[in-house]
Amino acid sequence: MSETTHDGTVAVGAPASPDEGLPAAELAAKYGLSVSGARPSLGAYVRQLWGRRHFILAFSQAKLTAQYSKAKLGQLWQVATPLLNAAVYFFIFGLLLGARRGIPSDVYVPFLVTGVFVFTFTQSSVLAGVRAISGNLGLVRALHFPRASLPISFALQQLQQLLFSMIVLVVIMVAFRSYPDLSWLLVVPALALQFVFNTGLALFFARMGSKTPDLAQLMPFVLRTWMYASGVMFSIPAMLADKNVPSWLADVLQWNPAAIYMDLVRFALIDGYGSSYLPPHVWAFALGWAVLAGVVGFVYFWKAEERYGRG
Repeated sequence: MSETTHDGTVAVGAPASPDEGLPAAELAAKYGLSVSGARPSLGAYVRQLWGRRHFILAFSQAKLTAQYSKAKLGQLWQVATPLLNAAVYFFIFGLLLGARRGIPSDVYVPFLVTGVFVFTFTQSSVLAGVRAISGNLGLVRALHFPRASLPISFALQQLQQLLFSMIVLVVIMVAFRSYPDLSWLLVVPALALQFVFNTGLALFFARMGSKTPDLAQLMPFVLRTWMYASGVMFSIPAMLADKNVPSWLADVLQWNPAAIYMDLVRFALIDGYGSSYLPPHVWAFALGWAVLAGVVGFVYFWKAEERYGRG
């Protein structure tokens, strides 16, 4: 390519670039470029999470240690908080409102404390999940890592906190004559399934909370309603025995996941809490809720991976 200048000489211009006119996508593909922060495939995403497993564990432990670092009693609040809640519920519901109907008096305290501890596990996982992205934007924007690491680590933090609480729960069981037995081993699969369920919820609400921070203000009311409908302070079958309620409503209350996981742990630990208190096919429902919440929550979160921390 050439052109004549004002003094009559011929100037030779640079030849046209072979990339001229190529669309951006083709140009990037030609030179092996990829979009920064693009969402990986589902399989690749799972592999990335597995590669960050040490970070997830360390992050959850650090959060657990820092949670009560400014309190004088420190980590004792991990156990004291649910115990104080159980004491309040015992006074209001057990003594004043008669919610222990159908439950032997020597079983009600272990029944109540177990319910509070197990439901708090789910409640805290959801609340932490809502803030997992919106509350850690500095970390999300500064480092490249699979964002699902955050809600998973928060759910793992709540599991570790529950395991500390289980030490006190064992003491309460023994004090009320529920002694260690082979049935106590059922606590392991019950809590494992609940952890998967809680992680799925944490992932689901982490995505919702990343775009709607006000959801963190709404969720305590939703979770409190869920707690009152899940039989934390009372036995659902005993409470509905003399009530004229539709059978489908009784089934919904008994088969809701919070009630399912509480019933399984109660059945495993409390001698006086027999299978008559459990809904039919309880283990199948526990597994189904865990798989449903885990898969849906994970896929739902993964689909927005490239949008977390952006504007």
